[in-house]
Amino acid sequence: MATFTKQILSGSTDGRGTLVAATSSPGTLIHTGSTTASTLDEVYIYAENSSSSAVKLTVQWGGTTADRDDIEVTLTGEAGLVTIAPGLLIKGNATALEIRAFAATTNVISIFGFVNRITV
Repeated sequence: MATFTKQILSGSTDGRGTLVAATSSPGTLIHTGSTTASTLDEVYIYAENSSSSAVKLTVQWGGTTADRDDIEVTLTGEAGLVTIAPGLLIKGNATALEIRAFAATTNVISIFGFVNRITV
């Protein structure tokens, strides 16, 4: 029987937003998946842009290969809690997959979210 455990993103401090400092790959660490093959992380990510200008955000999903691992979105000025990952999955493996992010402007985008860790 599968079990579900809600967790904060591992790159977060006590559930607070993670400020995206990186402006290129590899991005700021948002979450590290499990090293157990029978574990899935169902990841929910939301982003907020505190700048008055639009800023492009790139989320690197499990790797840093452009076009394969990148989720790109441009956040309008002062946009708050825009859905970036609506429960996408990463699977555990011996080398834990990471979710990272970088933005066109440093320190104006914060990432919030949570993980439903599923073990089977």
